[in-house]
Amino acid sequence: MLIRDEIEQKLQNAFAPRELEVVDDSESHRGHGGWQEGGQTHFNLRIRAAQFADMGRLARHRAVHDALGADLVGRIHALAMDIDG
Repeated sequence: MLIRDEIEQKLQNAFAPRELEVVDDSESHRGHGGWQEGGQTHFNLRIRAAQFADMGRLARHRAVHDALGADLVGRIHALAMDIDG
């Protein structure tokens, strides 16, 4: 399974978001730190879910990281997040 698909599945299960977009942006980082052949290293995330409405920025990021789990987060070099309630 692609890492992008794993991210989507875990976030769907955890938050049932009304909007979710996960983009593998690895190719635009070719030659930079953390990039590797085949991609799946750099991602952009946009998520909108009711659970985030009363959370601050740091709490939202922690909730996403918790939902993804340490193993999956450890396989990602960069995850840019756009999170809202």
